[in-house]
Amino acid sequence: MQTDTAVSPKNMPVQPRTYESIDEVCAVYRPAMRAMAAAAGPGCEVVLHDLSADSPDLEHTIIAIENGHVTGRKVGGPSSSLGAGVIHNQDADHNAFGYRGFTSDGRQLRCSSVYFRNTEGKIIAALCVNVDVSALQQARALLDGLIPQAAPESPDEPNEFFGQDLVAVMDAMVTDAIRAIGKPVAQMTRDDRVAVVRKLDQQGALQMRKGMEHIASRLGISRVTAYSYLDEARADSA
Repeated sequence: MQTDTAVSPKNMPVQPRTYESIDEVCAVYRPAMRAMAAAAGPGCEVVLHDLSADSPDLEHTIIAIENGHVTGRKVGGPSSSLGAGVIHNQDADHNAFGYRGFTSDGRQLRCSSVYFRNTEGKIIAALCVNVDVSALQQARALLDGLIPQAAPESPDEPNEFFGQDLVAVMDAMVTDAIRAIGKPVAQMTRDDRVAVVRKLDQQGALQMRKGMEHIASRLGISRVTAYSYLDEARADSA
C-alpha cells in the first residue's frame, strides 16, 4: 500500500533572504544588535556595515555598532581587512563563523560575519560579531600546564584585521603577509615580494585607497615595480 510521505519543514532547504536596500537590512537587524551585545557582555562588539554603493568607501562603512570600544571604532568608521576582499570577489560565499581577528593593539578576537545580498546577488550589507578573547587567553596562560594544546588552526580559516582607520588595517595586512614569508624584507628575493603582493591582492588590499603605494613602501620598492609584481602574480594565478 502506497502512503504519502510528509516533508518536515526542518528538512526543507532554506533559501537565503534578500534585501533591496540598506534601510531594510537595518530595520530588521538593528534592534537585535543591542540584544546580542547585552547578552554577550561588554567584550562583544556587534557591527553593521553598509556595502550597498557601487564602489563602497571602505573608510566609512559602519552604520550601526554596539560596544565599539572593542576595536575602537564608531558609526562612520572603517571596514576591517575582510571588507576589501568581499568587494573584490562578490561571487564567493563570504559568510564565516568563529575565525580569528586582531585589533590594532594586538588583542585577539573571535569573529563571525554574515553578508546580505539583494535579488541581483550583490552584497549590500554585513553583520559582524567580534568577541574579545584576550582576557580568556590570559587566564589560559596561567593554566597552560593543565590544558591540552589546541589543534592547529586551519590554513583555510581567514584572519581579520581591525583598526581605527584603513591605514592601520592595511598596515596589519601587509605585516601579516610579510610574516608569512618568514624573513625580513631586506632579505626577501624578488619571488618573495611577488608572493606578498599576490597574497594582498587576493585579500582585496588593492581595493583600499592608496593600497599599492602602501605595499610598495613596506616592501622597499617603487610603485611601478609593485605593479609589475602584481601583473606577474595575476599571470601566475590565471
